[in-house]
Amino acid sequence: MSQTRNTKAVLSWIFSYLSPYRGKVIGACIALLIASGTWLALGQGIRIFIDRGFGSGDASQLGPLVGLIMTIVFVGCIATFVRFYLMTWLGERVSADIRVSVFDRLLQLSPEYFQQQRTGEILSRFTADATLLQTVVGMSLSMTLRSAITAIGGITMMLVTSPSLAGLVLITVPLVLIPISVFGKKVKSLAKASQDKVADLGAYLDETLHEIHTVQSYTHESIDQRQFGDHTRAVMKAAQQRIWYRSLLIAVVMLLSLGAITSITWYGAVQVFDGSISAGELTAFIFYAVMVASAVATISEVLGEVLRAAGASERLMELQQAHDVIADHDGQEQLKLDDRADIQLEQVSFSYPSEPDKAVIDNLSLTIQPGERVALVGQSGAGKSTLFQLLLHFYLPQQGRVLLGGQDIKTMSNESIRRQFAIVPQESVIFANSVFENVRYGRPQASEEEVIAACVAANADEFIQGLGEGYHTQLGERGARLSGGQKQRIAIARAILSQRPFLLLDEATSALDALSEQKVQQALENLMQGRTSIIIAHRLATVRNADRILYMEAGRIQASGTHEQLLEQSDAYRQLAELQLLT
Repeated sequence: MSQTRNTKAVLSWIFSYLSPYRGKVIGACIALLIASGTWLALGQGIRIFIDRGFGSGDASQLGPLVGLIMTIVFVGCIATFVRFYLMTWLGERVSADIRVSVFDRLLQLSPEYFQQQRTGEILSRFTADATLLQTVVGMSLSMTLRSAITAIGGITMMLVTSPSLAGLVLITVPLVLIPISVFGKKVKSLAKASQDKVADLGAYLDETLHEIHTVQSYTHESIDQRQFGDHTRAVMKAAQQRIWYRSLLIAVVMLLSLGAITSITWYGAVQVFDGSISAGELTAFIFYAVMVASAVATISEVLGEVLRAAGASERLMELQQAHDVIADHDGQEQLKLDDRADIQLEQVSFSYPSEPDKAVIDNLSLTIQPGERVALVGQSGAGKSTLFQLLLHFYLPQQGRVLLGGQDIKTMSNESIRRQFAIVPQESVIFANSVFENVRYGRPQASEEEVIAACVAANADEFIQGLGEGYHTQLGERGARLSGGQKQRIAIARAILSQRPFLLLDEATSALDALSEQKVQQALENLMQGRTSIIIAHRLATVRNADRILYMEAGRIQASGTHEQLLEQSDAYRQLAELQLLT
């Protein structure tokens, strides 16, 4: 019962993407009916050709009869062309629409969702599953409908041609349908299991290639080769099971269908000798019987692809309908701030869903004034990065409120909240695009002059001009052509260009050498001018000039003040400073 409900839900989901193209669907169905009708009419043409052509002994009648048959064939071919074109177009269109819809949903989900998923598996669903769905909608579904109509029409014409022979055919139909039903369910479950194994293989490959430096540095190649082989064998084993059952289904259906046709042909030949039916009627009946058998065989063969597509659709539907606390609670109100907007946290407490009993932020209250530079320092796990996650509305606090400009962000739209923040992370994100497009990512409508001005302010213009094609240079995947300091300055230029009131700096200089750090630090000074800035730092030298330094421990603010004040007031901060030789 549950499987039936799932199948209905999947079909309903697919048809929802077909509904905008009702005109083409109707056109394809009309063409399908015409094509099926012409092939059914062809059987009667053959009957007339044999009975009147050969039976009359008058060769002059053959010409018109051949012309009739060719006309039927021509109409059938035109209708088949229209059906094939429209259904293939629908397959491509539906697949593209589903990919866009799933991608749109994924962009709405919070980082927490992706921490629980593997990128390779998501990519597998986007590529292999969507491609399979495209093939099924464009080809297999059309063939299944055509075969079903042909089978029904063929049985009807057999009843018209010879009720007694048709009765024998109908007796054999259940013998063919039973294995289709039994094996079909098994094929569907095996198809989904096979696709899951392919997704596991893709996830492992994606992870290994992304971390190829680590793999080779630890001489882990042989182990990864063995593990990849294990994944590949698991994919092959799952595929073999599916193929075995599907092949068995096709063979059984063909055996039963052709066996029934052979038996019925023998019985029909006896009736011709008895004079009960004519040779033309027997020939037409055999034509329809072969047509029905071929249709049933096609259904049994294509059914495997349809069932595989049902599994693929179910996996895509899971992505498109994925639930997420942040995405599902996206507010409708638009956050609007002026230049005097502050940041407030009122008795905020938060625990990650994976560890609900461990408070990462514990009853924290904080106000950051407009234009103030506030640094967050403390041991790893103190809650500094989590505070950024809450400000960006990637998570909802279990208690308390986060306010921007006095407005509770819980009721605001995610987009309007995140438009207030520019962020420079510890590891800058560089996309496989040009320098221009990477910087313009912060404000897509910015002009070329504005992009260059932002890069000048970020101390990036000099090295950009030295690249092969300047601002039009392609930076490669993850900025492969840039050094760490250059990546950071591109990220800073992006933040400058975004012109957002709040700035979040997460260990922006921690991984740089002294020379790169000096250039990046100068760029950060330009970036922080006139902006409310929150800086996470482990190296106190980078934040000793902040307006206020907050020492965090176990999700609480243990001390607050300037660098000099904290040296006097906080033993923990003084100890940290002594370790870094800053006392």
